[in-house]
Amino acid sequence: MLKGNELMTAKELAEALNLSAETIWRYTREKKIPYIELGARQYRYNLEEVISKLEGQVVQEEKAQYLTDTSKKYTYQDYLELPEEPGYRFEILEGMLVKEPSPNVMHQRVSRRLQRILEDYFWEHDPQGEVFDAPLDTTFKEITVVQPDLFYVSGEQKDIIKDTRVDGPPTLVVEILSPSTSRKDRLIKMRIYQKAGVRYYWLVDPEEKTMECFALKDGLYALIAAALEEDVLEHPDFPGLTIKLGPLWEN
Repeated sequence: MLKGNELMTAKELAEALNLSAETIWRYTREKKIPYIELGARQYRYNLEEVISKLEGQVVQEEKAQYLTDTSKKYTYQDYLELPEEPGYRFEILEGMLVKEPSPNVMHQRVSRRLQRILEDYFWEHDPQGEVFDAPLDTTFKEITVVQPDLFYVSGEQKDIIKDTRVDGPPTLVVEILSPSTSRKDRLIKMRIYQKAGVRYYWLVDPEEKTMECFALKDGLYALIAAALEEDVLEHPDFPGLTIKLGPLWEN
C-alpha cells in the first residue's frame, strides 16, 4: 500500500495519465497498480508510484460503456471486493462479471412511479412483505449477484432478507429495460430468475411503452398479462392490482 499525502482519485489519475477511468478501475481490480483503500470501495493513488509501476508496460485500453468479463468465474466474495466506479453498476450472472452504465432519467422515473404503485398494493394485501429497489444485492448460490430494479419479498419469505443483501429468490422481480440491458434482461436474466424460482418476472420497456408479466408454470415462464402505451394492466394473480401505463411514461 502507498503512503504519503499526494493522493488522487481514479478520475484525476486517469486525466493525468491520459487514460480512461475504466482502465484505472480495471487495473485496480487486477491489482496492477498500487493504491490506498480509504474505506469500502474507496481508493486513492499516488501518481509517481503508479507511473513507476507502469513503466515499460503497454497499457491496454478498453471501451468504457460496457464490460463482460469471462476471464474467471466470479463469486459474491469477489463482487464485494470490486472497487466502486461512479456511473456504472456491476452484477455477476452465474459467475460472469457484467458492468453497465447507470440508469437514465426516464428509467428512474418509471421505476419510482411503479414502486409507489406496488408499495401501496402490497401494504394493503401483505403488510409483512416488502418492496425494494436498486441498488440492493440479491444473491443466488454465491455465483449470481443481481440488482433488480424493483422486487417484492412476501411476508412468508422474510427469512431471505439479510443485513446487507437478499439471499434467495423474491416473489416478484421487475426489470426496466434500457438499450444497454434489453438483451441481458430478456435472455440471460430471465433464464437465471426462472432457474432460481422467482415466481413472477415483469419486463417494462419505457422506449416501446410496454409491460409484460411472466409467471412460472411447470418451471418455465409463461406470459400471463401484457399491455402497451395507454392501456390499463390487470394482473390475474394479484387481485385488485391495476396499473395505468400512461402515467408511467410521462416526462
